[in-house]
Amino acid sequence: MAGKLVGETAGEIAEAVRSGAATPADAVREHLEQIDAMNNEVGAFLRLRREQALAEADAVAARADLADLPLAGVPIAIKDNVQVEGEPTRFGCPQTPTDPATEDHEVVKRLRGAGAVVVGITRLPELGVWGTTEDVWGVARNPWDLDRTPGGSSGGSAAAVAAAMVPVAHGNDGLGSIRIPAACCGLFGIKPGVGVVPSGVGRTSWRGLAENGPLATTVDDAALVLSVMAGDPSIATVEPPANKLRIAVSTKVPLVGLKVEPEILGAVDATV
Repeated sequence: MAGKLVGETAGEIAEAVRSGAATPADAVREHLEQIDAMNNEVGAFLRLRREQALAEADAVAARADLADLPLAGVPIAIKDNVQVEGEPTRFGCPQTPTDPATEDHEVVKRLRGAGAVVVGITRLPELGVWGTTEDVWGVARNPWDLDRTPGGSSGGSAAAVAAAMVPVAHGNDGLGSIRIPAACCGLFGIKPGVGVVPSGVGRTSWRGLAENGPLATTVDDAALVLSVMAGDPSIATVEPPANKLRIAVSTKVPLVGLKVEPEILGAVDATV
């Protein structure tokens, strides 16, 4: 049975921890229970960090700056293609080294510095190549319909958020790997512009195309996590512009032979 913090936003969980209404361990423990209930079917997580996460939650609770942490005690998932200290970085590929990383990727450092607790590592397709999420170890499924894909390549992270196993998750995007899963799972995902968030995804960050970013259930959570990843708190508090925004929208399919269903095109046009 889901705990009272499962299904809350990252902002709400952090506020509960900062105010003393909940502890980081409460948040982590409840979400680990949700993972235990959901992950066998959904397949979002490749590895859990159960004991390490609970120990890290206690460390967050003991921090002198707890009341100022933007992600105080928030459970988060990290995609298996950036370094998490103590964990191997497998890129969804059995041929990759199994040696644990000796330090966190800069994005993970920033998330932990803001009070987030890494509860596990999420699945991606081998080398992040595909827009669905299967690897040699298993399949990530869409929590809304287990017969459908959560998209890819950040499909494990998206499925984890959509199933309330974590309130927010890390992903990265070269050719749609945050945006596709966000669309498939009903989430808000952001691929930031070049230089906003440290990239360093593999050796070349897909020749400069790949950027790290958040997956979340609300715009506010996406902005909050992006602000931490970018090291820029102002991102989380930007006011909507007073004047109308001009935006560009394309519904052209980049793959030959595929088409978009008319009802999808209609929904996009209505939203725009």
